[in-house]
Amino acid sequence: MSCPAKLIAWGERIGVGCAALVRWQMDNRPHPEQGYRCCLGLQRLARQFGHERLEAACTRAMAIHSPIYRSVHSILASGTDRQPLPAQPTQTSLPLHENVRGPDYYH
Repeated sequence: MSCPAKLIAWGERIGVGCAALVRWQMDNRPHPEQGYRCCLGLQRLARQFGHERLEAACTRAMAIHSPIYRSVHSILASGTDRQPLPAQPTQTSLPLHENVRGPDYYH
């Protein structure tokens, strides 16, 4: 088995998205060893699909808040990694209009 430092270094060689996903696997498990299987699966996907596609898939998986092996594999298998990421919505609050009561209504 590999140690977490080696797996993180491998992820960094692939790219920023892959490194973020590997770090997430190591940091968000009770024991880093529990993330090994996912990371070894990512290495297998790199051999199968190539580093560039794996990086795009990892970036997309992190963007959709699903940093798990199954999501990365699904993204690669469906070719979604070749599509641009959807734009993030810029509107963070509701627009003002007569149907919105406002905070004064409740006091």
